[in-house]
Amino acid sequence: MAINLVDGLVTRQAQPTVSVLHLFRGPYITDAGGRIINVPASCKRLLVFIALHRDCVERRYAAGALWPVGDECRASGNLRSALWRLNRTRIDVICSDKHTLQLRSEVLVDVHLVEDWASRVISGTARQADLYSLPTGINSMELLPGCYEDWVMMERERIRQRILHALESMSFALAAAGRHAQAVDAAMLAVRAEPLRESAQRALLEAHLAAGNWIEGRRSLESYRRLLLRELGVTPDPSLEARLRQGCSRERTRRSDAAPFTAVGMAPAAGA
Repeated sequence: MAINLVDGLVTRQAQPTVSVLHLFRGPYITDAGGRIINVPASCKRLLVFIALHRDCVERRYAAGALWPVGDECRASGNLRSALWRLNRTRIDVICSDKHTLQLRSEVLVDVHLVEDWASRVISGTARQADLYSLPTGINSMELLPGCYEDWVMMERERIRQRILHALESMSFALAAAGRHAQAVDAAMLAVRAEPLRESAQRALLEAHLAAGNWIEGRRSLESYRRLLLRELGVTPDPSLEARLRQGCSRERTRRSDAAPFTAVGMAPAAGA
């Protein structure tokens, strides 16, 4: 049975004394005791910016990126104010000195865990537990909802693409392992997130064919064909149709070669 991706990753990595920084649909923090700490609105952008950089970030760079309007002195002042407000709420997750900022090494970040999961799945080094975890939906894994600054949108799309690639790779791996239902689930998550994405449609087709459900494969390909014609005025890559024909041909050959079922010990029917 598949479990929620983020919850599963956090549960496997979290230690009793570790805080977890949730960036998806956040940010907010879960402390070692399980208490949820909300981040003040005026500090959210800073916390997300620092957390997404796994290494040290120069204070001047952070200030300029987060407060680009105005002079450097004002940007630095805004940065100091945001850090002060963050510390006031007893959210002690950032190490800072005169020159740099960095998230404390002992703090878990859900985005980092998901990125590491995606890397393992895409590279073919996934653990067994990785293949039992699925996100509830791509749209639920969003950074700073409602924020449309360039750096936020770029990170949001980068993480989204990483997850989509992982879901496609996951579908192929599950199909190869004979876990056909889960393979279809993984591919359909990617298709629902990006219906026009051909690599996701290919993964779904392969999952159906691996399960021997060539009729489902035909149905999904025809649905994709209609969508492409309606939205873009084009047809799917011919290789998809060729792959479907190949799968159907193999299935027909397999069934025709199968020995007819004969019940042991049964006498032939009268007149046979």
